[in-house]
Amino acid sequence: MYKQLIRPLFFLFDPEKIHYFTFSLVRATSKIPGFSALYRSLYLVDDKRLEREVFGLKFKNPVGLAAGFDKDAKLYKELSNFGFGFIEIGTLTPKGQDGNPKQRLFRLKEDSAIINRMGFNNGGVLEAVERLKANNGVLIGGNIGKNKITANEDATSDYEICFDALYDHVDYFVVNVSSPNTPNLRALQDKEPLTQLLQTLQNKNVAKPKQKPILLKIAPDLTNEQLLDIIDIVAETKIAGVIATNTTISREGLQSVNKSEMGGLSGKPLRDRATEVIRFLSEKSNKAFPIIGVGGIHTAEDAIEKLDAGASLIQLYTGFIYEGPALVKAINKKILEKMK
Repeated sequence: MYKQLIRPLFFLFDPEKIHYFTFSLVRATSKIPGFSALYRSLYLVDDKRLEREVFGLKFKNPVGLAAGFDKDAKLYKELSNFGFGFIEIGTLTPKGQDGNPKQRLFRLKEDSAIINRMGFNNGGVLEAVERLKANNGVLIGGNIGKNKITANEDATSDYEICFDALYDHVDYFVVNVSSPNTPNLRALQDKEPLTQLLQTLQNKNVAKPKQKPILLKIAPDLTNEQLLDIIDIVAETKIAGVIATNTTISREGLQSVNKSEMGGLSGKPLRDRATEVIRFLSEKSNKAFPIIGVGGIHTAEDAIEKLDAGASLIQLYTGFIYEGPALVKAINKKILEKMK
């Protein structure tokens, strides 16, 4: 129904406007008695065999919603009814910011892809904290970044502010230094500043009564040498794992009219490279740390490919938009099939 009726209708409208309309629609229908239960009956696969224990957390299933969809933690409870095992909110920054000028979100329908240059638009970490106080059982990841106006030499302070604010309200953290849409942000992926940033957060983490897993989200555009640096940094700082990968600045092989738009590309064109990065990190590190695989997952087979390459968990974003919530169920069903 989604791909035949709802998606063609939604795709007639501006992508960002329809995103917020969808939020309102899901929120409104979820308030109608019985609808949340209906969504769960349609999309949730409730099976103990799907449970995963990764970096000390128990996930009901290995399929999560990637950051960027529910930036401000406004819909995590409702979205969990679509069968996700966990929801990642953000990217959040210390102060609210509008992000980049519109239009900043583009569909590439011929490529089953999206280009975004949103620019960490969010209401600020403290607004999200107020909403997270109402959480009752949804496993939440907190994706954190720096404000656009914060210079790179002061970036660590922004990440610390977000870490402290979210600590009591999320189950794990994701350090985002890989978005292409904040000027100079990716320079923080260089070995020295990245090590310093992660070590500072890990020092704060160790000082807490109970540590929270800290993960690093990396770009798919890193070279093998840079990926080897990532392995070294994870070992040195003892963070919990890596999310591979964020959006790409590559435009290789695209067909759509919007292919030249600036921003990060997600969707099917990213599938193979994201899997390559997962496999490289897994093999070269000798599976030393967990990896959450994300990028170009549009079918259950795509998800299995990521898991086989070395991912412990996976996340959806663009595939969820193109394929609908039935994709979550299809992936979990396929994982169960492979267990037989």
